[in-house]
Amino acid sequence: MKQSRLTPVQIQASPNHDARAKKLSHIVLHYTNMESAQAALERMCDPVAKVSAHYLIHRDGQIVQMVDESRRAWHAGVSSWQGESDMNSASIGIELDHKGHDEQGHMSVFPEAQRQALYALLKDVIDRNNLDPRHVIGHSDIAPGRKIDPGEAFDWAELHAAGFGIWLPNVKLESVAALPSEAPRAQAAIRPLQKALAAFGYLIEADGIYGEPMHAVVAAFQRHFRPSLVNGIADAETQSLIYAYCRASLAKPEAGPEAG
Repeated sequence: MKQSRLTPVQIQASPNHDARAKKLSHIVLHYTNMESAQAALERMCDPVAKVSAHYLIHRDGQIVQMVDESRRAWHAGVSSWQGESDMNSASIGIELDHKGHDEQGHMSVFPEAQRQALYALLKDVIDRNNLDPRHVIGHSDIAPGRKIDPGEAFDWAELHAAGFGIWLPNVKLESVAALPSEAPRAQAAIRPLQKALAAFGYLIEADGIYGEPMHAVVAAFQRHFRPSLVNGIADAETQSLIYAYCRASLAKPEAGPEAG
């Protein structure tokens, strides 16, 4: 197994992988939602579990590689992003050792050592594979309504400051009606919003209906880009952010992640 060139890693090989069928384009971040890194490693190296990831980062910053980057790890499950439904083939999966949400739905912060190890690993992986540094997303982005990791406590703004992902500060609020709503103006706004979410990457049909699929996608967007309030309601702030991030994602990479 090829090790990262720059980032020190330990090897604990998992049998749970197969051949990539698509070009590598993204990195997907997860949390383990388990009591310990060792428990997570045991599960991802168990052939019966049929799950894995390329890397796991301990809370103290130790990095373990389980699957070679050239191989297709089984971390994404049923998912889709930017029209790609085989995200296992199109991505590298990184698991962060974290207990997840407690019974009240709260999360603890990700430790500093773990975050810094992640940023070092991301730079290593992105440079080696010539990936767009903006293409770092969460499991909840590619599987809305099914997954919620890495969760609201993950600091996407800090990740962007480290050079990865997309984060837009000070987005100007637009004058829009909150969705869902029975008001005719609001009803007419659903389809354009769905088109913007789909253009950004989420799997959503522009059917003009604010049903459960739309609610799940909006909640997933909020969990990543407006974590202070995740309720699936497209208020003015959420809608303004959706359109701003859609414009930013469609900008040329050399324009920088703050374009749009």
